[in-house]
Amino acid sequence: MGKYGFIYLVFVSLLFNCEQSKDVNLTNFTHYVNPFIGTDGPGNTYPGATVPFGMVQLSPDIGIPGWDRIAGYFYQDSIISGFSHMHLSGTGAGDLYDILVMPTNSRFSKRIADNNYKPFSRFSHNSEQALPGYYKVNLLDYGIKAELTTTARTGIHKYTFPKDSLSQIHIDLGYALNWDAPTDTYIHVVDSTTIEGYRKSTGWARDQRVYFAIKLSKPFKSYQIFKNDTLATNPVEAKNSKIILNYTTTDDEVIILKTGLSTASIEGAYKSLETEAPDFNFEAYKEKANAIWEKELQKIRIKSSDDNQKTIFYTMLYQSMLAPTLLSDYNGEYKGANDSIMNAEGFDRYDTFSLWDTYRAAHPLYTIMHPKRVSDMINSLLSHYKETGLLPVWSMQGNETNMMIGNHAIPVIVDAYFKGITNFDVALAYQACKESSMVNSRQLDTYKTLGYVPADEDNENWSVSKTLECAYDDWCVAQFAKALNKTDDYNYFLNRSENWRNVYDSKSTFMRPKLANGHFIKEFIPKEYTPYFCESNAWQYVWSVPQNIEGLIQAVGGNDAFEKKLDSMFSLNPLPEDKLPIFSTGMIGQYAHGNEPSHHVAYLYDYINKPWKTQKLVRDILKTQYKNEPNGLCGNEDCGQMSSWYVLSSLGIYPVNPAQGVYAFGSPLFDEATINLENGNTFVIKSINNSNANIYIQSVSLNGKEIDRNYITHQDILQGGDLVFTMGNTPNKNRKANMALSSKIYN
Repeated sequence: MGKYGFIYLVFVSLLFNCEQSKDVNLTNFTHYVNPFIGTDGPGNTYPGATVPFGMVQLSPDIGIPGWDRIAGYFYQDSIISGFSHMHLSGTGAGDLYDILVMPTNSRFSKRIADNNYKPFSRFSHNSEQALPGYYKVNLLDYGIKAELTTTARTGIHKYTFPKDSLSQIHIDLGYALNWDAPTDTYIHVVDSTTIEGYRKSTGWARDQRVYFAIKLSKPFKSYQIFKNDTLATNPVEAKNSKIILNYTTTDDEVIILKTGLSTASIEGAYKSLETEAPDFNFEAYKEKANAIWEKELQKIRIKSSDDNQKTIFYTMLYQSMLAPTLLSDYNGEYKGANDSIMNAEGFDRYDTFSLWDTYRAAHPLYTIMHPKRVSDMINSLLSHYKETGLLPVWSMQGNETNMMIGNHAIPVIVDAYFKGITNFDVALAYQACKESSMVNSRQLDTYKTLGYVPADEDNENWSVSKTLECAYDDWCVAQFAKALNKTDDYNYFLNRSENWRNVYDSKSTFMRPKLANGHFIKEFIPKEYTPYFCESNAWQYVWSVPQNIEGLIQAVGGNDAFEKKLDSMFSLNPLPEDKLPIFSTGMIGQYAHGNEPSHHVAYLYDYINKPWKTQKLVRDILKTQYKNEPNGLCGNEDCGQMSSWYVLSSLGIYPVNPAQGVYAFGSPLFDEATINLENGNTFVIKSINNSNANIYIQSVSLNGKEIDRNYITHQDILQGGDLVFTMGNTPNKNRKANMALSSKIYN
């Protein structure tokens, strides 16, 4: 077994002895995770091995491009072309797939154009397994069993070969898929068990650099190295390079290949190997990865008699931790957004910040579960600012992709600050937020001048969405300024946060595109998907004023008018002839759960004293939009946002205004959930009389005292205690409960 396996067993034994009183039916949290959820349909997730927020995502690649295979894998496919070390989780962006490894032998040599004539093998889901930190599959055409596991910065492959005189391992740096394309690759054979090099590429992120060091448990007897598909001599530097390692294997012979990565240097890649994977004990690494996941999943314990619900919950909790991803190596070095090698001093540098998606629920969830890691994430955002002069919009692999809209690093920073996560330079953080809001790029020049982003009828510019997202960010800057006694800045940005009013059309009661001359566009159908709204329509974006929901209610015409409009949102179903774009999925009327702008809308009934409507809708979404099957997500997972919505909503809470420190009540799904906080406290959420029929809150108590509000604060959670919902099968319309003012910070 080895010392790592023994330590793991001792750890698990102690852990579960301490926890036996909580749920006697629960044996292992990782047992409930199903990494295949989202690998079919629109989810775009990968099933391979990784650790929480790790640099390496070692996963199978089908090898065929296309939207369905954005994450490299698609459940409906039947071939595998290899295993690459880096993947994105549910982004809809076809990038990464670095350093493809594929074992082969003499049994099969067919090639097909669809995967660019790369080696491949058929596989069956019957001989495939995925667990947190582990993936296994049989490559049927070769009779080779492939197993994968990882540490934070290394990928470990275990290949079990049949007897063959021409067993091979292909390492292909020229392999590319979807948007990805190599620009410069390098392979150097150091000795018969060591290979080093790099792969530089462009794609969604324009300047990506991955340095690697590979160690093998068995020396190869010979090799062929290729430069742009031509046989060459060692070493090779080219746009397209690969190497084939030749072996003679006996029956059931195991060869371990381990790959250390760095975005800064080959030396950094060796350091990853030396520190995280010093030997070839695959089982020990697999067990350690499982233990790491177990520790993170232990942070929220749920009680439920429904194993299917447990699987969905713990899979969503697992998927919430697949991004952001580690960027810095053990030396602290990383490829910076200024294209220089930088050093993270005193923190781990992260990237893969899908902020337009994740500021809404994922980052608020991290402030509950991972506050220590959040401080590293904030320092990472500030590093990007120091490197470029701006906070990131959508950053990946030390690059700004400029995908999507808004300055949503701002609410992430402000939320962390008000929640007491201040292990970062607060003055620098405020400077970064303010300066990123005052530049003239990203159409902020016209936004500052006109008070809105004007519609451009000739080019796609998402003008309405940009105005609304910027106004929310402005509110966040204003609250930050107020806390730091910067009164002039507070007044300036608070005034800007009301810019949503400049695109609100009182006649249609929608946010409507407005031209630079101050006139609304003439042709306007709210349910149409037009270039004026970012991946949405006017129905989905009219609610995007989380900083002043009360003001929006009044603008629409008061509580009754607002309720009718909300009702219409969830009942105005698309017609068969309506053209729905690829991102309009999970539709309930005009509500699209498969895309982020809708995610807070079901909770808005809380603000007009009709919380039972929120409770029914949230429970319906939890039950219908998430399933324990490969096609179990109704839209892109989006780096943790879709899964974080589920985690928080199933607990009965959700941050409508993500930087406010407030969680609105929905309808808790489980009989009991215990949040084990990093500060040592526990916060327990109990649901009395909970069932599939009893979806309505009858009463709520906090620490034994009944409360007359439809929310709790972040500070309530941090202090620990018990939140108890009493549930029933009919709405309690007599319960008078207040909702937090959306424009106020609760810290």
